[in-house]
Amino acid sequence: MINELLGYERIIENKDWATVLFVFSLAIIAITRSAFEARFVDFSKLIISDKYNKIYKDSSHLLSWFNIGLVFVQFVSLSFFVQMILAYAGIGSKYDWILFIQIITIISVFVLGKFLIEKIVGVTFDIEELIEQYNLQKVNYRTYVSLCLLPVNMALYYMDNLSNLFIYGLISLVLILNIITYLNSLKNYQKFIIGKLFYFILYLCTLEIAPYYFVYYWYTKT
Repeated sequence: MINELLGYERIIENKDWATVLFVFSLAIIAITRSAFEARFVDFSKLIISDKYNKIYKDSSHLLSWFNIGLVFVQFVSLSFFVQMILAYAGIGSKYDWILFIQIITIISVFVLGKFLIEKIVGVTFDIEELIEQYNLQKVNYRTYVSLCLLPVNMALYYMDNLSNLFIYGLISLVLILNIITYLNSLKNYQKFIIGKLFYFILYLCTLEIAPYYFVYYWYTKT
């Protein structure tokens, strides 16, 4: 019985699964950059220039191979980041691949489910065009932040004994970046929003604020 438990622990604590995912994610980024060189260059400047959003603002780009590949990397990066934070908070292990599968499943279902519901709401309230373009910008910014987080996740994974100040600072930086990108998205579509202000406020309350509140409530009560 003890040997079986020790064997199970060794499987969980194996680091190779993370290395494979890191290499696979970097390979996807490299392939995407090679296949869409000009687009990737514009995307890499997203934090300092709005050129990418203006060129690729059509909602059809949301399901392009460029976005599909990078969204996969986004899910991997976000999941690793959440797991690293949980590990440093003493909740779970950063080497636990089962925990990673659970996290990436929750994030994927949450993001994709939210996306589908938003499309339904957009059609219902006759703001489909606004919601699709707004979602596209959110995906762009979230993917950009996630790609920036990937090397940080690698450092967090392979380094130990990092100070709490560093961890808290990193969390604060990620939150600030997300708030800035979120406000940029609102600014870019302020003309559309003003014309559909009531519906957009309803959208914000039901699909932007409420889901995160329920996630926070569930987390604090478990």
